Amino acid sequence: MGETIRIIGIDPGLRRTGWGIVESLGNSLRFVASGTVRSDDKAALATRLCQLHDGLTEILHSAMPHEAAVEQTFVNKDAAATLKLGQARGIAMLVPARAGLVVAEYAPNAVKKAVIGVGHGDKKQIHMMVKVLMPKAVFDTDDAADALAIAICHAHHRQSVAYRLAALA
Repeated sequence: MGETIRIIGIDPGLRRTGWGIVESLGNSLRFVASGTVRSDDKAALATRLCQLHDGLTEILHSAMPHEAAVEQTFVNKDAAATLKLGQARGIAMLVPARAGLVVAEYAPNAVKKAVIGVGHGDKKQIHMMVKVLMPKAVFDTDDAADALAIAICHAHHRQSVAYRLAALA
């Protein structure tokens, strides 16, 4: 039947970076853990990025995932906010990459389509479907629930030819 693959999904944010870990065995998914890494919004940007880095590093060290998935940045009207989000996303990609994991990236619409069946939907729909897919899942923030959705999306897409080729490289 194959081996169990532990996947961490990461929803990057400068204030709160959500993370969620699932195990995938064939078509079955099992909730492992989820949470939120927070940064001190009164601290300097570099300090906040270090806080995100250190928090994610600790989670990867303790959870030992095999694969990682990160949500792609969407561009919004506030260029400064988009740039800061991009820096937090860089940390979210760097930490698993430094741990030797292949990091997959998914657009927000791809995550929604994988979890709720359509590319557009609100957070309540995503949270409801995460609970349907994994009844034992618990999450402390919207960011953690979104991270679980990203991990679920990756579990559904990880067998694609492109991902398998990237993992071999």
